[in-house]
Amino acid sequence: MERQPFSNAKRKSFQMILVDTSVWIDFFSEKSSRQVAILEALIEEGEDLCLCGVVLTEVLQGIRDNRQYNKTKTIVSNLIFLPINRNTFLSSATIYRTLRKHGITIRNSVDCMIAAVCIENKVQLLHNDRDFNLIENHFSLRVLK
Repeated sequence: MERQPFSNAKRKSFQMILVDTSVWIDFFSEKSSRQVAILEALIEEGEDLCLCGVVLTEVLQGIRDNRQYNKTKTIVSNLIFLPINRNTFLSSATIYRTLRKHGITIRNSVDCMIAAVCIENKVQLLHNDRDFNLIENHFSLRVLK
């Protein structure tokens, strides 16, 4: 099944949604999951999807085939790109440290960066990674359910 995201479908809302690497990998691998179904519906509805540099890097670095790499790079280049600045990194460290004080260890500090980007830009996050649930419970991370 060839997926063609990002059509010119009608827009239903003005809420941006950052799609995490965990969902993009399943999407491009054509795996079925609740999050992939949500992503496909968002694409069909023409919702504003975004990503940040960390997600872009994670998605592209795992692709071995050059043809698939170039195709995926073209597809994700159509997304809204949210920058990461010094404050994002500071917020990321605060998220990690605060959770550690509560006895919670985030397995991958990159997830703290992604969460910080979402919080700063007031965008929802679509993910399939339990660390984001932990972050959501202690910070104003808005997760698309």
